[in-house]
Amino acid sequence: MNLEQAQKVAGDLVAELAPFCERVEPAGSIRRRKSWVNDIDLVIIPRNQGLLAQKLHDLGCRFGGPKLQRFPYKGIQVDVYVATPETWATLLLIRTGSTRHNVELATKAKTRGWHLKANGEGLHDHQGQRVAGDTEESIFKALGLPYKEPWERE
Repeated sequence: MNLEQAQKVAGDLVAELAPFCERVEPAGSIRRRKSWVNDIDLVIIPRNQGLLAQKLHDLGCRFGGPKLQRFPYKGIQVDVYVATPETWATLLLIRTGSTRHNVELATKAKTRGWHLKANGEGLHDHQGQRVAGDTEESIFKALGLPYKEPWERE
């Protein structure tokens, strides 16, 4: 699906989910502004997990767990990643990608003896202490890298 179509579908889905979420934002290739989108990735913070689960079920979601829901919506696969306020920024960073960019960040962390946790828990030092993750920018800064906008992350 082209970017414009995917943005429209994602916008429709965000509007349907917004009443059940504290935050909801498209990630993945939509956030990176890729010309072609294979699926829609959303990162959300639920307002009420039970009501959100019912809404997702009503939308056709039949697969998922506490951190990931997956279902087709208007002809495109949707992956919904469930965050908390503490995991929001890191999960948004990781789920925005690209895969290659994530590998570069994780490799940079590893060279310091650190770990960038893909579950959204943030950037942790060699002692397991969280050193960054409240914002995407904080992770770049802690790794000694200039911040990259999502569309620059290829």
